[in-house]
Amino acid sequence: MADDRPARRGSSVTKIAITGVTGNFGRIVIEDLLTGISPGDLVAVARTPGKAADLTGRGVEVRRGDYDDPASLDTAFEGVDLLLLVSGSDLTPGVRVVQHRTVVERAAKAGVRRIVYTSAIGAESGQGSSADHAATEKMIGESGLTYTVLRNTLYSEAFVGTALAQANETGEVVSSTAGRPLNTARLRDLALAAGAVLSGSGHDNATYELRGPLWTYPELAEALAKVLRRPVTYREVTDAEAGRLGSLFPMVRAGAFSQTAPDLSRLLGRPATGLEDTVAAFIERVGA
Repeated sequence: MADDRPARRGSSVTKIAITGVTGNFGRIVIEDLLTGISPGDLVAVARTPGKAADLTGRGVEVRRGDYDDPASLDTAFEGVDLLLLVSGSDLTPGVRVVQHRTVVERAAKAGVRRIVYTSAIGAESGQGSSADHAATEKMIGESGLTYTVLRNTLYSEAFVGTALAQANETGEVVSSTAGRPLNTARLRDLALAAGAVLSGSGHDNATYELRGPLWTYPELAEALAKVLRRPVTYREVTDAEAGRLGSLFPMVRAGAFSQTAPDLSRLLGRPATGLEDTVAAFIERVGA
């Protein structure tokens, strides 16, 4: 497989800390950074360091850091110049705002000079699930720290995984999207873009809209059929019949996910991964 990672441009920082290294996103980021940065210049921050013990054997310092334990963050951020703040996973209203404020305050106290934050597209609206991201972006902007905001789109894998399960069970893929396009991106692409920002220059106080190529559900069914080498049909259904993603589809029909932006491809130094390649990579990883 061809190398899909962005070219390194060098960075003047001496110590980079990555939070969430036991999750899929953070792990891809640190693995990417290890291809061009000395392990001694990286700090892996994990709530449970034992889950990242393999990194220790590769020369990366693994430190305990819990968003709910301010004292742990004082130690985790000691000597760090640049911090990747991977947004918290607790979606209880307001919880992430408190967690992120703790991280930002402790980072500033520890002398961190710059924060890269994984936000989400639509954060500027401050509505619904975007409220936590909007509040975090605001607090980072007011912190006095240099920052880069990565407004990540939805992960393609969430849609591909659901569609694959449907195809395996019934031979068809369903949605209530009325043929309207979605803008999603492969998780790996978004993580590699974060790695490019962390290891590169020219990203101070920038906000990036990281969106992948548009696709439709009929195209997803076609991609699954091609990769699986068996028939997969598409059927339009109601929101209630659409399964766990049904609550999202009214927004899709309204065009909420039909915008595009060049930032992701620019950071990657190549086009963002297309639908068929994303489907193929997903099936290769999890099996058909």
